[in-house]
Amino acid sequence: MKTSVRVPVGAALAALLLAGGAVGCGKEDGTTGSPDMTPAAAVAKAAKNTEEINSLHYRMKGKAPEEGRVEAEAEMQLKPTLAMSMKMTALDQGADATTEIRLVDKAMYIDGGPEAAKEMDGKSWMKFDLSAMGAGDELNQLGGASQADKNPATESTFLTGAKDVEKVGTETVDGVETTHYKGTVTVADLEKTLGDEDKATRDKRQKSLEQYEKMGLDKLTMDLWIDGDDQTKQFRMRGDADKGPMDMTITFLGFNEPVKVTAPPAGETVDLADMMKEAQQG
Repeated sequence: MKTSVRVPVGAALAALLLAGGAVGCGKEDGTTGSPDMTPAAAVAKAAKNTEEINSLHYRMKGKAPEEGRVEAEAEMQLKPTLAMSMKMTALDQGADATTEIRLVDKAMYIDGGPEAAKEMDGKSWMKFDLSAMGAGDELNQLGGASQADKNPATESTFLTGAKDVEKVGTETVDGVETTHYKGTVTVADLEKTLGDEDKATRDKRQKSLEQYEKMGLDKLTMDLWIDGDDQTKQFRMRGDADKGPMDMTITFLGFNEPVKVTAPPAGETVDLADMMKEAQQG
């Protein structure tokens, strides 16, 4: 069996950009939050509500540096244990640029599709045991796929660090009445606020900021659409990275609903750890 399999990780870059806010299901009465609330206070309240999220269902669409246009839809469970299922497509990378990533029982599975199956005795899924491998260099080589365990609610709180938050107006997003806010924030300013957070929040933010720094992003233009329950319904982030522009929009479809993720059939899966042992022995 060959050991140099080309995974369609171009699409998997979408996992890196799990940028988003707290998911919310808006009221149907057309209200969009407290009218007396300042833009900064409204954004802060929506950010606070991210703490109550146990699971997310969302779709993502936009443009990523190098990869071009990407689309994805995912479900993620944050508590009590982490689990995620995401299907994604890099629209500018050809017919084979669609893949699926699953994260369950401390293992990540990536579907390499027909091309991977040709090089892995007909098996298209690759397993990465995160606990055994320590989520180290091997996963980092997969680029965006290694970020599939990021909490997509983290980045929404970054808009609270903007000094120019303003209300744009009211808009309907996916059938829900929302209030649109926008602002700009620098990665440097966000790093300065890390010391004010508890350890868990600080670690999550630091992980996201490190990814932006690697991309060469020093400033983000951010938009937040908040529904009548003071939850984020949609989130957009834009910036100029070293290898091209980034422009991602995430629309949330549900939250705190049951998420069931199962591992692919063993007969269709190659364990990377076993693969590496065979390569070393060979």
